Amino acid sequence: MSSGTRGPLLHRIYKAYLVDQNTTAFSDNVRKRYTIGTLERIAQSGDRMARRAAILALSGLADYESNAVMGRALHDNDRGVRMLAENGIRSLWCRVGDPAQRKALQAIIDLNKQRRFESAVKKAGKLIAHAPWLAETWNQRALAFFSQKKYSESIRDCNQALEINPYHFGAATGMAQSYLRLGNRPAALECFQRALQLNPNLEGVRAQVHHLRRMLKRQE
Repeated sequence: MSSGTRGPLLHRIYKAYLVDQNTTAFSDNVRKRYTIGTLERIAQSGDRMARRAAILALSGLADYESNAVMGRALHDNDRGVRMLAENGIRSLWCRVGDPAQRKALQAIIDLNKQRRFESAVKKAGKLIAHAPWLAETWNQRALAFFSQKKYSESIRDCNQALEINPYHFGAATGMAQSYLRLGNRPAALECFQRALQLNPNLEGVRAQVHHLRRMLKRQE
């Protein structure tokens, strides 16, 4: 059955979710009826409500393989789709690797939340040594380095995260913040602009871009 004929069913499932806000029931109902591939097609070519439903479903059901679809949805002409994609894509960045690698990555994230930055750096280094293709590990180590005021190290890791995951607007923003701390405003502006190109919905970043442009223009 084509995504077009499945659209009305997806509408009904999504409308039920909007009423009861039961994410588990929504995911279960979608999982029984749609493949990830079908949801990806709907996310890119369905009507507004179907795109919202598909992006929400991918946020809960998909893994890193759907990263590009979610990244493109950040530029959707519907604000609801863009918001769902921004929230969902962050989850996908952590759904990569085998179960042991995912568990280790979550432990690093938890260490950063607990402000145990030295431990986060050490654990991230071990995971990077075994699985250097996990972009989010590099990003999490960059966060830990930034919090330790090791800005050059943070920039290096942010850049590596972006090399692996070109949709990682968080790494681009983090790199910009590190350049600001180092006093390199032109480089910070370039990175903030890159973050906006990846995710045009970052209003705080947009404000930074306008501010830096004014400051640099006054220095000319």
